[in-house]
Amino acid sequence: MMQRIANLLVMKDDQVLLLKKPRRGWYVAPGGKMDTGESIYNAAVREFKEETGTEPVNAHLKCVYTMVIKDETDTVVNDEWMLFTFIADDLIGKPFTTTVEGELEWHPVESLKTLPMAEGDRTNLLFAVSQQGMQYGTFYYTEEFELLKEEIQNSLEG
Repeated sequence: MMQRIANLLVMKDDQVLLLKKPRRGWYVAPGGKMDTGESIYNAAVREFKEETGTEPVNAHLKCVYTMVIKDETDTVVNDEWMLFTFIADDLIGKPFTTTVEGELEWHPVESLKTLPMAEGDRTNLLFAVSQQGMQYGTFYYTEEFELLKEEIQNSLEG
C-alpha cells in the first residue's frame, strides 16, 4: 500500500513553525505517516500535536502531492508516497523547542525561500502560505533528494 504522509504548517504573524531535521539540517512542516483508517485531517492534527505539543487552530487542506523517488538511471521508481499538506492560522499552547524529530523554530515566512529544505517542500510551503486555492502535483527525486522535475497544477475553489 502506498505510504500517506500528512503535514501541517502554522502561519501566525508572518511567521511559520518549522521542524529542523537532524540528519540533513533541512526544514520541514511537522507531520508524519497516517495510521490505518485515519482521515488525512486527523493524521495531520495528531502528528502536529505529537511533534509540537500544541494544537493547531483552523487547519485546512492546501496541497496534495505524489512524491516519487527514482534510481540513478531515472527509469526505475524506488519509492512513492502521497503528501497532504494542511495550513493553520494559529495554535494553542507553547511549542516544544527540541523533540526526537528535531528542533522546532519560528521563522519569517520569507525565509521559506532560502532555508535548506527539499525543493519540492519549498514549492509546497510557499504555495501554502502565499496562494489562494489548492495545489496538486508530482515531485520526482533522486535517492539523494535532488529534484529531477515537478509537475504542478493549481486550482481555485470554494
